[in-house]
Amino acid sequence: MDHQHNGGHVLAVERALMHMAPGTAGIDAYGFQQRVMDAWKRRHTGGDTNATTLVLVGGYAGSGKSELARFLSELTGWPLLDKDPMSRALVEALLVELGSEPNDRQSDLYRSRVRPLEYECLLKATYSNIDCGISSVVTAPFIAEMVDEGWMRRLENRCAARGVTVAPVWVQCDPESMREYIGQRSAARDTWKLQNWEEYVSGLDLELRPVVPHLVVDNRFGSAVSLADRARLALGMVS
Repeated sequence: MDHQHNGGHVLAVERALMHMAPGTAGIDAYGFQQRVMDAWKRRHTGGDTNATTLVLVGGYAGSGKSELARFLSELTGWPLLDKDPMSRALVEALLVELGSEPNDRQSDLYRSRVRPLEYECLLKATYSNIDCGISSVVTAPFIAEMVDEGWMRRLENRCAARGVTVAPVWVQCDPESMREYIGQRSAARDTWKLQNWEEYVSGLDLELRPVVPHLVVDNRFGSAVSLADRARLALGMVS
């Protein structure tokens, strides 16, 4: 991309980031948007001296969280830690070793013995970055974690002790859009969801939000991801 950011480039990025609104009082959406903008500009003009930032992007399967996290990583140059590609091979092997199926994501066995290890590994990789002062974008569903005040406070306190700002982001989406995206990605781990869609959706709390101050991205009908894609095109990040 050209080192100069013309008005069209800036406007495209700003429009995409404007989908990030405060989910609760106590978080500065504008400040976060400005930090991302500043990191993007410095990335192409040399040296990011901003304070370390940890962005947690959560949401249900098919909500668009991975796409949003990737977009933020592309803008800022902050490394992306995505739970599924980081841990999938180990999770599948462990499930088979424990006598289950490699694509099991619904059983008590997965939830009680495998899932906690996934998140422990993700969190350790995250701490490795922030302990070195490296801003990071981390994405996973975080369904149980973001509603656990103790989990979130421990994370925030550890980060605060190192001068790291935590920005939780929740991606809101509608069931129809989630189903469409899950179907498009054709991941074996989603087979049960698609075959038992009504049962799966009935177990979702579409009003779920993090218990700490956070940002909400409204991706209903794919609107936020569409804006991010348009911004990529404007920036020349994709062909």
